[in-house]
Amino acid sequence: MVFLSGLTGYAQSGYDFSKIKMEKLDRGLVAVRASSDSVALSWRYLSSDPTNQAFDLYRDGKRINKKPLTRATFYKDCCGCGREVAYEVRALKGRKDSGCCTLLADAPVGYLDIPLDVPARGVDVFGREYTYSPNDASVGDVDGDGQYEIFLKWEPSNAHDNAHDGFTGPVLIDCYRLDGSLLWRIDLGHNIRAGAHYTQFLVADFDGDGHAELICKTADGTIDGTGRVIGDYRADFRSIRGRIIAGPEYLTVFNGLTGEAMATVPYIPPRGELKDWGDSYANRSERYLAATAYLDGVHPSAVMCRGYYTRSVLAAYDWDGRELKSRWVFDSALPGLEGYSGQGNHNLRVADVDGDGCDEILYGQMAVNNDGTGLYTTGMRHGDAMHILSDPDNRNFYIWGCHENRRDGTSLRDAATGKVIFQFPSKLDIGRCMAADIDSAHPGVELWSPNTGGVRAFDGSLISPSMGFIGPARAPVPVNMAVWWDGDLLRELLDRNVVSKYNPSTGKCEPIVEFKGAVSNNGTKATPCLQGDILGDWREEVLMRSADNASLRLYVSTIPTSYRFHTFLEDPVYRHSIANQNVGYNQPTQPGFYFGPDLKGRKFRGSYVD
Repeated sequence: MVFLSGLTGYAQSGYDFSKIKMEKLDRGLVAVRASSDSVALSWRYLSSDPTNQAFDLYRDGKRINKKPLTRATFYKDCCGCGREVAYEVRALKGRKDSGCCTLLADAPVGYLDIPLDVPARGVDVFGREYTYSPNDASVGDVDGDGQYEIFLKWEPSNAHDNAHDGFTGPVLIDCYRLDGSLLWRIDLGHNIRAGAHYTQFLVADFDGDGHAELICKTADGTIDGTGRVIGDYRADFRSIRGRIIAGPEYLTVFNGLTGEAMATVPYIPPRGELKDWGDSYANRSERYLAATAYLDGVHPSAVMCRGYYTRSVLAAYDWDGRELKSRWVFDSALPGLEGYSGQGNHNLRVADVDGDGCDEILYGQMAVNNDGTGLYTTGMRHGDAMHILSDPDNRNFYIWGCHENRRDGTSLRDAATGKVIFQFPSKLDIGRCMAADIDSAHPGVELWSPNTGGVRAFDGSLISPSMGFIGPARAPVPVNMAVWWDGDLLRELLDRNVVSKYNPSTGKCEPIVEFKGAVSNNGTKATPCLQGDILGDWREEVLMRSADNASLRLYVSTIPTSYRFHTFLEDPVYRHSIANQNVGYNQPTQPGFYFGPDLKGRKFRGSYVD
C-alpha cells in the first residue's frame, strides 16, 4: 500500500497556500455501477486531512466496511440490488465531515448520465436549419456547497473557423447540476460568432465569496440567464460574409447561480484596425484566448487575450463582487515589445514559474509576468500545443511545445527563462505534442510529437523508436489528451473515446476502455467536453457527450487503486488547467509538480512513499 499524503512540493513555486483563495471542496463521493452486481465508490482525500485519516462507508444508513478504511479512497461494494441506493462516507479524524451520493436504480455501468435541455433547432438568414451539440465544458461551485456544477457551451452545427466566411447560430452557455437540473441558459446573441476561437469562457470564484462566476466576451444582443438583454437587441453587426468586424465589444461577469449579468465593461483589447492584427478579413483579429491566474498570489484574476499570429494583447481583470476592473494590459505592439509579436499559441498555461508567489502567463513561445510586463520571448513563434511540467525533483518548470514555422519543430525550454534545453527541428508544420509519464523505466515524464522519431525520455534520449510516426492519425502513441485512469502512478492516454495504456515492450498503446455511445468534440483534436479530477479519488474523470447529443456522460474509473493522494484540485496549476482547458485547442490537465512512479522510495513533507 502506498500513501501519497500531502503536497509533493512545487517546482520553485512560491505559492502561499494560507493566502490563496481556494475553493472549499466536499468529499466528492461518487458511486457508479462497476458491473451488474457491484458498485465502485470513491471520494476525496484532502491535503488538510491527517496522514492517518480513516473513513467509514454507509449504504442506506448501514456501515458496509468491517474496519475503518485507512488506505485508498476507493471501495468496491458488492451490492447487486436493482433499486436506488444512498451512500455516505464519514471522515473519522481531523475534520470529521461526511459526504453523500445516490446510485439510481437504472444507473448505467461506468458513468453518470447527465440529461441535457437540448436547444431548439435554428434557422439562419438564408433559411437553412442548424442544430446544436454539446461542446467544451468547465466546472465551478455556484452555491457554495462544495460540489461542482457544469458549465456547458453549446455549439451550432454551422459554426465556422476564423479562416472561413459564413453565418453562424448564436453560442449558448448552460449551467447544470450533476443530476441534469438546468439552472440557467445564456444566449450570447448573433453578434458573437460561433467557432473554436471566439468564445473562451472562464469559471472561477473571482471575488472569493465561495460562489463561482462566469466571465466571457459578450456583445449587443446577449441575453443573460434571467432574460435580460445586454446592449441593443436590435443591433446587427454581421457583414454580408457572416463575419463580425464592427460594433461594440463587451466583457461580462455572470452570477454562477442565476446567470445574471452582474457587470459589463468594454472589452480590452478592442478590435481597432483589422490590419493591425495581420490581415483585413477578421481572421487574426478574432483569435481569442483566456486564463484564470493568481496574479496577486491571493485572488484569481481573469486574463482575456486577443491575437497570437502577429500582435498579441493580454488584459487582466479583477472582480470584487461589485466592479470588474482592469489590472493591466500587455500589448506586443508597444515600443520595446516587438519581439513578443507572433509568439502566441492556440492555448496557454499558467504557473508561478519564477517563485514569487504569483502566476505568470505562458503564452506560447513567450511569457508575461504577473505584473503585466514581458518576462521573455523565445522567437520560435506560433504553435498548436504546449505542456507545462516539472522534473522529478521539482526544481524547475518546463514547457514542451511544438511549432508551426517549419523550422523549430518541437522543443523543451525552461519555463522561467525561455532557455531551450533541447530541440527537434523540422521542416514540417508540427501541430501536436504530448508530455506524460508513461514509462516507469525512465526518470520523469516522457515527451513525444510527430517529429521526435518516437517517445523520448525526459533527457531527450530516444526510448521507443516508431516508424511512420508522422501525424495524429498514424501515431502509435496518441498525442491529443492524457488521463490518470487505471490506478497506478503512470498516466494513460485519451484519444477520441478510448483510454489506452503505453506498452514499453512494443512502443505502442493498448486500449483499456472504450466509452461506447459517447463521441468526442472539435474534429481531429478529438477532445472530451472536459477531462480532470472533478470528483471521487485523485484519478481523473472524462466528461463526454452522448452520440445523440441528448446527455453528458461523466465517466469514472471503476478500477481499484492502491494509492491515496489528495485531490489534484488543491494544486493551483492543476486547477488553472481545468479552468483554461476550454480555451482554443483543448489541452490536458497538468499539475504544478511531478507525479509518477519516481515518487516511490522518497520522503517528502513528512510522508514516505513505499
